[in-house]
Amino acid sequence: METFLIKAIQLVVALALLIVIHEFGHYFFARLFGIRVEKFYLFFDPWFSLFKWKPKPPKNRKYNPDGSPKASWRDTEYGIGWLPLGGYCKIAGMIDESMDKEQMAQPAKDDEFRSKPAYQRLCVMVGGVLNNFILAIIIYIGIAWYWGEASIPYENATAGMNFSEEAKLAGYQDGDIILSADDEYVSAAGSLMKLVEANQVKVLRGSDTIVINNPENFALQLDNGFFRKDQPYRVPIYVKQVSPGSVAEKAGLQENDHIIKVGETMVPTLDELSPALMQANGKETLISIVRGSDTIQVNVVPEAGKLGFMLKHPSEIFDVEIVKYNLFQAIPKGISDGTGQLVSYVSSLKYVFTEQGASEIGGFGAIGNLFPAQWNWLTFWELTAFLSIILAFMNILPIPALDGGHVLFVLWEIITRRKPSEKFLEYAQMVGMFILFGLLIYANANDIYRFIFK
Repeated sequence: METFLIKAIQLVVALALLIVIHEFGHYFFARLFGIRVEKFYLFFDPWFSLFKWKPKPPKNRKYNPDGSPKASWRDTEYGIGWLPLGGYCKIAGMIDESMDKEQMAQPAKDDEFRSKPAYQRLCVMVGGVLNNFILAIIIYIGIAWYWGEASIPYENATAGMNFSEEAKLAGYQDGDIILSADDEYVSAAGSLMKLVEANQVKVLRGSDTIVINNPENFALQLDNGFFRKDQPYRVPIYVKQVSPGSVAEKAGLQENDHIIKVGETMVPTLDELSPALMQANGKETLISIVRGSDTIQVNVVPEAGKLGFMLKHPSEIFDVEIVKYNLFQAIPKGISDGTGQLVSYVSSLKYVFTEQGASEIGGFGAIGNLFPAQWNWLTFWELTAFLSIILAFMNILPIPALDGGHVLFVLWEIITRRKPSEKFLEYAQMVGMFILFGLLIYANANDIYRFIFK
């Protein structure tokens, strides 16, 4: 129960921060362009709210040419709802989740969203996404500045590295352990340019020391980088956490178990484990595990090529060194980490459209389970930054009811010089909300199914 509460508190705190920052992006641009914001709420408030506050109107009110009062921050009701599924910023004259048809039936006023130029409406709609991405960058900068970066020296990565196809053409092989560049010692932190610009790189391959001569202008040939982007380190398979109800739990796998063999196939890293499990899918198979000083075997029946456990991160397996950054060094590091996480997340979405990927979509339970059972500020901020990137990307998707849907219609208006009718926007909003609620129900139903049956 205590574990559940700690995870739940971390989830709620992270989501509350992300929602407020997101909605403030819309609020900021709305106020910048003189658009009236009627409500600013953390969480939804159907029927009642936990807290609300409406400031007194300004004493010396100014008015628009049409006689309507100029928008002020005092026009906004600020509050906290009871339903923690998101939040909202109700902007006057905008077709949104409130579906305020009565307001939209009235003549447009100067302080309403629909009365403003397309570029201003576009800024209002992208404000939330922009804020979430900026927040992620700021968090990553803060992490680099305050905690630094846990870096694994190449010599400590005993399973070696994974190389890009271009590096392999130059003579490198997956599993090579890097020793030196032009006879100069190199560690993982900040040594990439030394490696690619060196004339000769020494690597340990098995028990042999191999000298690799880098091609001329090698750096210009590395379109996909020097190391494999998705996983530069070859990581031995250590169990970090077993999923409840999974094949791994039924087989008795435990934290720190080291899987070394599936059937007759040696699996030194994840690259070998996944195909071995797919080959054994649905069949009773022996896997060999090193547990403490003993090697044991257990029977498993892989499902969809998986056993159901979380892998240990390389930094939890190999000896690490902490690389410290001053503020000026942390800024480019944070930008690089933020953009890298965005690219990595977007590239991973292709798996969502597979049968296995769709079955693994999760809701609030799956997100909450990402947080550790004990409060850890570094992990909290890393996950919050990652969730901020997810929120930014998902919101910019061109689905009606999301920010991206509104952006799509405004861009259509800018390109064609034709504004979609309000009736069309109302129907699009309803379709989008139907899609989103369907996805929300599906994702959280997956959580419930996994909790009960797996």
